[in-house]
Amino acid sequence: MRKFIDFILSALCMGSFFLLLVIFHPIQWIAYETIGEKAQRRVVEILNFFLVGTLLYIFSKISFTFVERPPLDRRIIFVANHQSMHDIPALIWFLRKYKPVFVSKISLGKGIPSISYNLQKSGAALIDRKDGKQAIREIVRMAEQVVEKKQATLIFPEGTRAKTEQLLPFMTGGIAALVKKIPNAWIVPIAISGNATMNPKGLFPLKSGQNLSWTVLPGFSTDQLNATEICQKVESQINNYRQLLHQK
Repeated sequence: MRKFIDFILSALCMGSFFLLLVIFHPIQWIAYETIGEKAQRRVVEILNFFLVGTLLYIFSKISFTFVERPPLDRRIIFVANHQSMHDIPALIWFLRKYKPVFVSKISLGKGIPSISYNLQKSGAALIDRKDGKQAIREIVRMAEQVVEKKQATLIFPEGTRAKTEQLLPFMTGGIAALVKKIPNAWIVPIAISGNATMNPKGLFPLKSGQNLSWTVLPGFSTDQLNATEICQKVESQINNYRQLLHQK
């Protein structure tokens, strides 16, 4: 019975999710072509507010917490673990003041309503994980852009979605490229929990009634730290926080 209910609720959730992507695609286009980049970004923020809301169809309990608010006057690199496509709408909505630009896989850059258009227009780094040189070039290009436009950037150093609550190994190449091109960056770890349990099949069906949390942890300077040390510190902070979370 539980599986049947989850199937119905998942259909409502995902149907609403993809309908919103279709509806907002032309709105994004009109905003960008008639007003400009800021208007298009605002449309994307509103879209992602509603995308977060689709999780209420499956009775998810949503928590987005700032243990420490990142400074608005620093060059910020958000570093998060990755569990599901549902990680992203909450990050875009709740971090909107920081205007994060994402490192994303190249396959998302075409063919997906709203998502592909936003990745292209935001200047996201669309990387081919099988082509290391192309990936680094894209990340460097994006890093130069975010410095010029005073934006933040967000990277998932695991490189792919974890299917469980266990962190996958962090890859250092992307962070090394960002740190090299964004001097005096402020690294901000984000611990994501619950989405792997809610989304065990990768897309459909979803599990209802799960506790989903995004926690922005205290940041730190990149001064005198290399990419390996940065990844180790972020992993440690995320793991320590999640252990505390599961003890509650």
